Amino acid sequence: MSSLGTDGGGTAHNAAYNTVSGDAVIVGPVLMAQHIEGIPLPPSPPDVPPSQGPMPSRVFVNRTKELADLRDAALSLTAGPEPGVVLVVGVGGVGKTQLVAQAVRRELHQLFPDGQLHVDLADHRRDGVVDLAAVLGEFLRALKVHKDYVPAGLAERTALFRSVAAGLRLLVKVDDVQHAPEARALVPPRGLLVATGRRVLPSLLMDGTVLIDVAPLDETAGTELVRRWHADADEGTAADVVRLCAGHPLALRAALEWLAARPQLTLDDVVRDLTAGRYGTGDDNGVREAMAVAMGAGGGTGEGGVGEAVDAVLDSVVAGVAGHTRHLYDLLGVLPGTTATADLLTAAGATRVDEGLGELLSCRLAVLAESSDRPRRYRLHDVVRAHARLRARALPEERRRAVLRLVVDFYADAAAHGDALVLGDRFRIQPPPGRPLSELGVRGPLFTGRAEALEWLDAERVNLRSAIRVAADERWYEAVWRLCESLWALYHSRKHLADCVESGFLGIEAAQHEARPDVEIRMRNQVARAAYELGDLDRAESQLDAAVDLLGPAGDPRLSGVVQESRGLIALARGRSEKSPGAVYERAEEARQNFEHALAANRAVPDPHGIVVQSYNVAQALVAGERWADALDVLDEAAGTARATGDEPMLPRIDLVRARAFAGAGSLDRAVVAAGAAADAAAGLKQFAKLDEALELLTALADRAEDRPLRAACEEKLTTLRRTMGLRPPAAPTA
Repeated sequence: MSSLGTDGGGTAHNAAYNTVSGDAVIVGPVLMAQHIEGIPLPPSPPDVPPSQGPMPSRVFVNRTKELADLRDAALSLTAGPEPGVVLVVGVGGVGKTQLVAQAVRRELHQLFPDGQLHVDLADHRRDGVVDLAAVLGEFLRALKVHKDYVPAGLAERTALFRSVAAGLRLLVKVDDVQHAPEARALVPPRGLLVATGRRVLPSLLMDGTVLIDVAPLDETAGTELVRRWHADADEGTAADVVRLCAGHPLALRAALEWLAARPQLTLDDVVRDLTAGRYGTGDDNGVREAMAVAMGAGGGTGEGGVGEAVDAVLDSVVAGVAGHTRHLYDLLGVLPGTTATADLLTAAGATRVDEGLGELLSCRLAVLAESSDRPRRYRLHDVVRAHARLRARALPEERRRAVLRLVVDFYADAAAHGDALVLGDRFRIQPPPGRPLSELGVRGPLFTGRAEALEWLDAERVNLRSAIRVAADERWYEAVWRLCESLWALYHSRKHLADCVESGFLGIEAAQHEARPDVEIRMRNQVARAAYELGDLDRAESQLDAAVDLLGPAGDPRLSGVVQESRGLIALARGRSEKSPGAVYERAEEARQNFEHALAANRAVPDPHGIVVQSYNVAQALVAGERWADALDVLDEAAGTARATGDEPMLPRIDLVRARAFAGAGSLDRAVVAAGAAADAAAGLKQFAKLDEALELLTALADRAEDRPLRAACEEKLTTLRRTMGLRPPAAPTA
């Protein structure tokens, strides 16, 4: 028989609900179940499989053997129950990615009806190490896992990826693989991983990986490609072009696209210029060696030195474009990061940006990059980027630094505006940005509203990280910590925690150079919070210990508040792993004292949102210490402040802690009402992770009360919610 009729003192449910949420609702066992059934959920995302990766070119010749090998490998590897791996190797720009794109379009897409995922690991590599957690986060979102359900750590993301993809036939395409573990971590549970790289990885071959070697085009194939564009080309002249380009498809295409835009010239002109080395970089062996490294050619091949040939072609093409386009190309060689927008290029001093980008696109020097947000993004092929950066070495140092300063200032202002839209009126050390958002965009604001701002920050994540490094290298310390402070909005929201730690250490160094203890405290706290979310409590505590030593000269009491809050969260986390009740209570009391200090600091300002948050934290610590009545008193005050100040997003959190306090005190029906209020509020605010938490708690409470209708309603709603959020629902929790 259900105990969810009245609480131990005979108080009616409607009165209990009034205390919790202010709304009078009858919540008998059946009606509460019906109420849960009626909680609105978002519509499921469109059932469209992901189709990521570069588009195939319409002109693609004489890779018949490689295409057949890739098809045969895919058919063989997918015939069994285990996933397979194919490794496609070749020098940079030889057409590895395009080969895969062609194979997918022609046949392979039929083998993988559940979708295709793609990543270029160059976008996620820092100091030679790939941020695999970030890659898996992108894969999970592409598979329609809601951002609120993407966990923080690599192990958790790996487990979730394997769970979500377990029943899917997926093709995962990974470019720029340099080490075997990078590929192994991204193999889908069922399907195929196709990796491209510049060298053979023997340990992958020992795992059963199929190797496909993509060589430069031979004379026959290259001549065929030339005559696709110039049907009347003399065969000998076409063969000369192929020889001078060392059969490299990227070099051939760049030269021929450049020629196509100049009808007054002929193929003989291209041969003459390349033969004379008119636009080459001469005997600069350092440049040649660097280009060879970028190509992955090891200093040249037996076919005439692929690196030197491509370098000469790119020199020739760049020399022949319009002056403003050449200036734009040189700017792209200076820019940090991997992509650029017209907004950034304009901020960096480029003129006639649209015309220049159009010419770079037509010459195949630049390509459009995939992006989920509004601005069009452009990128240079990695071989072209290496060439552009070599040219940038010849620029006067003053000009190079001036461009970088414009770029860093653009990102510092843009990130600050994004932070303000994403996290609202939070405590910040830096002043508002010097330029309004409208001035940063060429055709209007870079973004409008929270969602667009967060997408822009995420799309620019690699570039923003590079801007921080440049600012640190150039000793622009204020820009370093400003960017770090602003990017908390992105790192915390999207759980890019490794980025947060890396940039945070640069922020700490910048603060020390500027003798800013307030900034150093903020930076150390951000690193500590990222380490805390990653489960590295020792690192988090070491950062906070250093921050505490700086609190005296820091000034603003809120800095003490943020540090004490972080210390309290760590104490709660350590308490959850304690074995003895005495140790649990000791940790809970430690956390309560930290949160009380944080609460006092926020009251001293006063900061209404901070007061609500820290009151909520104090209540969490009181619940952990089983001080149920004290927790409820604190929560009543916190809820009143939240309603009075319009801080509705905190209400679901408050009601969840309230439900646990009621349950701990033995008042199950009041606990159910509080958890139901949390579910209602979370659904209305689209806080789906909190809605999930409320439904889990309701399920456990119903189980304890033997309320089968309520348990069934919660389990069904939880299953539907998780399916909508892109998850397979786990077994329902036990009380």
